[in-house]
Amino acid sequence: MHEKTVLAVCGPVLTPERIWELTAHMDVQVRILKVPLQDALASGRGLDVDLLVIDATGQGVDLQAVERSLGSGGQTSLFVVLDESRLANAVLPLVVTTDFASSYAGGDEMKLRLRRLLWPGETTGDADFLQLGPLTINLASYQVKVGDEPIDLTFMEYALLSFLATHPGRIYSREVLLSQVWGFDYYGGSRTVDVHVRRLRAKLGPEVAQHIETVRGAGYLWNN
Repeated sequence: MHEKTVLAVCGPVLTPERIWELTAHMDVQVRILKVPLQDALASGRGLDVDLLVIDATGQGVDLQAVERSLGSGGQTSLFVVLDESRLANAVLPLVVTTDFASSYAGGDEMKLRLRRLLWPGETTGDADFLQLGPLTINLASYQVKVGDEPIDLTFMEYALLSFLATHPGRIYSREVLLSQVWGFDYYGGSRTVDVHVRRLRAKLGPEVAQHIETVRGAGYLWNN
């Protein structure tokens, strides 16, 4: 790997401190954008970097304007953090190399996505996959398989499964799952968690479903 440059547009999820934490062990120079993004795009200054990181949570970001500014022949890739509520209608750039994460995503997932954009081809493909017995979770493409059979999950079913599977042996209450998976702005009742767990178990089949344990009076646990 060789040193790369990163420009970060911070927000509620990707604070400057979080950016430093995510890139602490990467060979990168990080700059925090200190002017409004639209001003930087208009001037074109300061965007000559390897990776532009944008926290688009809690603010409107015109990703098509970002794409036009970066251009089709440039070397700058784009990483965007999005609110869960905006995923269904998100339109990501097609010309600029782009990846995204939901605001619920953990540090390991974000680091993986950043490395893939910064050093394409230099990271191992195995890091994209979480293998738990017959269950395979592709963290890069949000795909799930049991054996060789693809499992058709909604995004929130995938989000719940990947959260539990990447935090094994720990009990999470319904309230904590709502905040961690659905987001702090979600106002639905805790029954939402039960419904999604029931659907997950049905889709995954009994061999995998048994790993999602109900702890009476406490919540849910992924047991390897």
